[in-house]
Amino acid sequence: MKVIIQRVKSSNVIINKKIYNSIEKGMMVLVGFTDGDNLSDIEYIVKKIINLRIFDDENGIMNKSILEVKGSILSISQFTLFADTKKGNRPSYIKAMKGEEAIKLYDIFNKELNKFVATKTGIFGADMTVNIENDGPITIIIDSKNK
Repeated sequence: MKVIIQRVKSSNVIINKKIYNSIEKGMMVLVGFTDGDNLSDIEYIVKKIINLRIFDDENGIMNKSILEVKGSILSISQFTLFADTKKGNRPSYIKAMKGEEAIKLYDIFNKELNKFVATKTGIFGADMTVNIENDGPITIIIDSKNK
């Protein structure tokens, strides 16, 4: 399981030319799954996300978590996080988990996040436009296989 986390001032997802969901201060999280990912990967990533100290304290030091700043999360499914670009110029997505399995984990992931932080989503597998007002910019990549 991989996530790309961006600290944002705001973010939204557009589906069918309409804003489907949006957040203000918080995190935009791209999430992808690969074969073998399970609940322990989700638990590890969720714990990392909610405790990641990437928000400024009163001294302008990144010392606060999303819990402390009462931010929100926009979670977007992103199978292309598992693109293999070793051969040629056309990425292979063979390492990405099949959609019918990945959607189940994506739903569990969002439910787990939502226990701690208000979490909004896009629609799994939809053609989406994601707008990000990156704050910092701060971008963090976490892979559950690199514990």
